[in-house]
Order: sequence, then structure tokens, then C-alpha cells
Amino acid sequence: MSQWQTPELSKTYLEGVRGAIPACNLQIEVMLKIISAWQPSPASVLDLGCGDGILGSAVLERFSPSDLVFLDFSDPMLEAARKNVPPGAPTRFAKADFSSSDWLTALGEAAAFDVVVSGFSIHHQPDERKRALYAEIFDLLRPGGIFLNLEHVASATEAVGAVFDDYFIDYLYAFHSRSNAEASRKQIAETHYARPDKAENILAPVDIQCQWLREIGFVDVDCFFKVFELALFGGRKIEGHS
Repeated sequence: MSQWQTPELSKTYLEGVRGAIPACNLQIEVMLKIISAWQPSPASVLDLGCGDGILGSAVLERFSPSDLVFLDFSDPMLEAARKNVPPGAPTRFAKADFSSSDWLTALGEAAAFDVVVSGFSIHHQPDERKRALYAEIFDLLRPGGIFLNLEHVASATEAVGAVFDDYFIDYLYAFHSRSNAEASRKQIAETHYARPDKAENILAPVDIQCQWLREIGFVDVDCFFKVFELALFGGRKIEGHS
């Protein structure tokens, strides 16, 4: 199993990283604005690699879809998503690893969605698998459906990557300082650089990923929001468009 798929890493993400992501609320608001413009009444939504379910929960609160599926490989992630969903909400939870196309069986043969959202769950995949996954998502979308991916993307140069790491550590330090006054920035930085999943990040530039989406058949593809190397990008599926 990959290091980033372990329960320990899930716990680290949920407790030590998720709350420190820069501009998180603004990223989600931009995502909701795009959905409002293109698919104002989505009936079915998939939160792919849901983590704590924050993206799917935001869609549920804003649009009240009749079917929302939270999918992740990790039991801790799915449990965190369950806690973020109000009782009685029209939700389903599925466990699957989307490093291969086998994940589609967890959805059922008739699965189709108006919106697919994903947050910080695809960048660990090799480029070939990323592109194949985007094609699988395209096939799952109904005509007019939207795919939006909030992701860590590659820096243009190593120097810019170092600047981003420094920026991100500032946010991690500020986040941990609120609950642990003894936390030092040096300790936070050392932990960040030593994370066993960090070496497994297989990042791709956002412009290349947008080009993959266009080649697959998505239209109106763009990077809608970017803070350093945290990017929201995607497009929509229009029937008969070439």
C-alpha cells in the first residue's frame, strides 16, 4: 500500500493539515459559484476522494441534491465525512481506491452525476492514471455535468516550489499554534518535510492537466482559482460538442 493511503496519514491530514489549507473558504465559494452558473439544480453529486467531505457537504448545503455520494479509500476519511453530513441527508458512502478503474464498481453500473468534485486526492496518481481517471469522470457525467478539481499542482520551477512550501508551513504553524502554544515553526517544518507521503506527490502543472481535460472532451476548461500551487480547475460535458 502507498504511504499516503495508510490510516496514520489519513489522521495526519484530518487533524494536522486540512484546517491549515490557505484560502480554503474562498476556494469552496468559487467552486459553488461555478456550479451555480452552469448547473444550478444538480440532482446527483459525487465527492471523489472526499477526505473530510467538506466539498460535498458545501454542495449539499447550497444546492440540496437528491443524491450525494462520498467516495474515499480510507475509513477515517469516510467517518469524518459522515460527521459533516446532517442526519437524514440523501447521502451514500462508498469505499474504493481510484488508483485503477476498479473504483467504478463501487458506484454501480447505472451511476451518473451532474457534478463531480474532488479535493487534494488525485495529485498522488501518476500522470497516465490522472488522465485515465479524468476520462472515467467524463463518462460518469450527464450532459451538462461539471467536474471541478481542487488540487496541489506542480510548480514551474524548483525555486517556486520552495517558496510555496515556505508559504504553506506558515499556515501550518499558525494553525497548530492555536491549539499548541509550544509548537515551533521549526518543528512544524521538519514534520512537513518528513511526511512519508510527501515523496509520493506526483504533481502535474495545471495547464497540462487542463489540456488533458480538453482532449478528453471537456469544454469551458479553465483554472478558475489559484493560490500559489493550490488550484481549482475543471470543465463541463456538453452533449454533441466537438
